[in-house]
Amino acid sequence: MRLADFIEQNNQRILKEWVEFAEKSCAAGSKMDLAALRDHAVEMLKAIVKDLRTPQTDAEQVAKSKGESAPEAGAADTAAEVHGAGRAESGFTVGEMVSEYRALRASVIRLWTLDSGSLTGEDLEDLMRFNETIDQALAESTERFTKDVDSSREIFVGILGHDLGTPLNAVITASEFILETPNSTEKHLAMTATTLRSARRMKDMVSALLDFAVGRMGPGLSMNLTLTDLRALVSDVVEEVSVANPDSQVQFSHSGDLNAMVDTGRISQVLTNLINNAIQFGTAKDVIGVSASGEAQDVVIRVHNSGVPIPASEIGGIFSPFKRLTTARTSADSSVGLGLYIVERIVAAHGGSIDVRSSEAAGTLFSIRIPRAPAPPVSPDS
Repeated sequence: MRLADFIEQNNQRILKEWVEFAEKSCAAGSKMDLAALRDHAVEMLKAIVKDLRTPQTDAEQVAKSKGESAPEAGAADTAAEVHGAGRAESGFTVGEMVSEYRALRASVIRLWTLDSGSLTGEDLEDLMRFNETIDQALAESTERFTKDVDSSREIFVGILGHDLGTPLNAVITASEFILETPNSTEKHLAMTATTLRSARRMKDMVSALLDFAVGRMGPGLSMNLTLTDLRALVSDVVEEVSVANPDSQVQFSHSGDLNAMVDTGRISQVLTNLINNAIQFGTAKDVIGVSASGEAQDVVIRVHNSGVPIPASEIGGIFSPFKRLTTARTSADSSVGLGLYIVERIVAAHGGSIDVRSSEAAGTLFSIRIPRAPAPPVSPDS
């Protein structure tokens, strides 16, 4: 019996084994009812039967074997894609879902072989087509599963960051009020100042989480570009960071025309992050150098610190989200790992670039190149 006919006539036997496997082998499957476990299996078996009965050229066979026969963009979801989305929503792990496909493949081949007794040349062709179809379905399910899980995680991060903003603002406002209230004891003032610093740091982390979620989920970070004197902007940021870090020395130098179209809040965020990183990862009492120079088309801002260099193995992924550096003087203030990712996203949103170089002899240097004028929009045909 040809494999397509066998699957069509024995789909209940196949489904029964698949359900039993999911119930016994998958933690989430043990909590699902029979209808949920069989959710899209019937449609997937129908799709497999249809594929086996559809004539296929040599070129189409090669494309499928290489995973090049993915659904067209805008087409309705396949049964495998719907299955992947359902498994993600039901709490399956991707490993458990892959195991389902492995069990389905094994069940069909075992039952078919037992009924057939021996395989002919046509049967071997069917077997090859069947394996290709299962691999294609698995790829579609896995891609959809991963996409939905990533989307849910990023939505959660965005909601969490948004909801934390209100209580943090209340803590900051109350702390500032206490510090401005006369007749407060020195102990109360010291404790309130510590609370205020911690709350502001948490607020910065929340802002980074929100930027991360927006940058990953939406069209990108929003920009409000205005013609800005970057000399004044960088000077203000250096002064603010210096006040917050009285034990550190930050020196600013500048040259040339420093006017450019930038989002002042975003660029301030970039500089604050880089200078704080230089203080955190540099050598205590060393001077942190910040410079800005105007070139013909760009403004270049550099932040330099001495100290232990960034390991060469970490340079390549330094702007990846949640990346942690291992060269800090102290681990007490190690960041959540979003700071440099947000920095790179902001610079890219300005049409600029960022480069980092680090060595024992020369220290660590971050260089930001920002165009004076925003780049023209890229056409859809580019």
